[in-house]
Amino acid sequence: MSHSLTKIWIHAIFGTKDRQPLIKKTVSDRVYEYIRAILEDLECPVNIVNGVEDHIHILFQLSPSRALAEVMQNIKGKSSHWINQENLLRTKFAWQKGYGAFSVSESAVTNVRNYIRDQEKRHKRMSFSEEYSLFLERYGIDGNR
Repeated sequence: MSHSLTKIWIHAIFGTKDRQPLIKKTVSDRVYEYIRAILEDLECPVNIVNGVEDHIHILFQLSPSRALAEVMQNIKGKSSHWINQENLLRTKFAWQKGYGAFSVSESAVTNVRNYIRDQEKRHKRMSFSEEYSLFLERYGIDGNR
């Protein structure tokens, strides 16, 4: 084979610093579009970006020329800088330090997309902490590490 071929879907999840409810409806679409643009610049095709006031979910394909940590650092660093530079909020904005990134099989992409699309409805009955704990459990990850 003369070149590398990959198709690695990633479901990334991360919250605002201290899980503050800062991503209001008035700015969320702009934030999501900016994040989409960052990923496209990194050659990581985006399926969906969505969330609620204290966290977001992104479904994207990892570029074969990028490390996941590099992609996540770019998303979080550039978007928080842009949010502050554009004065989208009345307070200084920052994302939490860590993130969750989970592999998604091709056969599950539609289900994950629907899951991400329905965040607002889901979080009327479940907190971010509860949701994230379920992800860690489903993927067999010890959240206390």
